[in-house]
This record gives sequence, C-alpha cells and structure tokens, in this order.
Amino acid sequence: MREKLTMLLVVLLLGGCASNQFGLGADVQVVSTDAFPEPKRSDLLAANRPYLIGPFDKLKIDVFGIEDLEKEVQIDASGRLSFPLIGVVEAAGLTPGELAEEMESRLRGRFVRNPEVTINLEETVSRVITVDGEVNEPGLYPVVGRMTLMRAVATSGGTTEFAKLSNVVIFRVVDGQQIAGLYNLKAIRRGNYSDPEVFANDVIIVGDSQARRIFKDVLQASPLITTPLIILFNRR
Repeated sequence: MREKLTMLLVVLLLGGCASNQFGLGADVQVVSTDAFPEPKRSDLLAANRPYLIGPFDKLKIDVFGIEDLEKEVQIDASGRLSFPLIGVVEAAGLTPGELAEEMESRLRGRFVRNPEVTINLEETVSRVITVDGEVNEPGLYPVVGRMTLMRAVATSGGTTEFAKLSNVVIFRVVDGQQIAGLYNLKAIRRGNYSDPEVFANDVIIVGDSQARRIFKDVLQASPLITTPLIILFNRR
C-alpha cells in the first residue's frame, strides 16, 4: 500500500501543481503513521533570519549601571513600548539590537552620558501559524502555549458551514525538509486518533482547496479515518 501511495504522489506532483504552488520537488515518501515530526529549534528560530520584535512580545531591558532603568516591558498591540525618560518607542519590526541602539540614541547626552542598553526577549506571541481554506476567519494567528490542530481551527473562527472536514493539510518544515500531514477533523473529534500539536510557521489548509486537491488521489486510496498520513517531500 505504501508503494502504491508513493507512486500516486509522484505522478501527481510531476504534473507541476504542487511544485509551482509550494516549491516542492517531485520525490516524495509516504509514511503511514500518526507521528508528525516536530520542527527542530532551528526551524522555529529561523536562524537564517534575524528575530523581529512583534506586538505583545515581552522584553527585558537593562540600562547598564542604572538600576531604576531595569524593566520588563510588553509591546502593545500597535507595536510600541513606553520606557522611562524617553517615552514611546516604535518597536515592532526592529531586531532587539536595533531597538537597543534607538533607545541608546534617545538616552545619550540628555539623560545618560554613555548609555549601554541590553534587550532580551522574555516571551513572544509573535510566532504565528497560518490558517486558510474553509474557515470563517483565515489569517495569521499567534502560537501561545501548546496549540493543537483543533484549537487552531477554533481560533480562526471555526469551519464554514459546508467545509469538507475529511481532509485537512498541515504543511511544516523540519530540519530544512518540507512535510505535509493529512488529517480528518471528524476522526479526531470521534477520538480515532490524537489531535496533533501545531507549531510556529505551520500552514494549515482546511477543506476543499488547491492545496488539498494536490493529494486527491492519495486520499481516495487511503482515507484518513483511522490514521493520518504523513508525507515527506525531498527537493531534487
């Protein structure tokens, strides 16, 4: 059965639909298991990109040698923070280092002769998942604590009235490899298998969509009633 599913996916992906839409290569491996690999730390941190401060992030700010200017602050919904002496600062979209430089510039001379500002990220909710397809409020949603597929769907306003719940796709990158997990929301609700955890940077496609139709033949050959289907894509 696994070899049959693999061949179906190869034929489908060679048609170019998945490759064009998601940048996926034609070599795939189908794994009949519910163990969807979790992203590694490097995938979550996106080491090739600097971290950008976002709304509701919590920062620890330390101005060297000035105890009264050691503060924990939270970025507000508009991406700003308020700090003693310098007032409101636009923080969203800056790296912690860039924000430190901006605060040093505002403190220098007028308040502190030679300020040294250190900023550490204490907590973030700006790591997000994407929920799309047949949900009432598709968009980007922060990952706060442990989030599962069912919770992600609920957060996006739930499914639409005529959503096809039998086929839901989670796209994920693990150690540089693109992976898709195919799930049946009805089966999860019935307790046929566990509700999978989702992580920052996951893309969730609910119901009938171009992304789901990539796997049409595979889903017909292997319904997701008793187990999800995990698919590994290998770039050529």
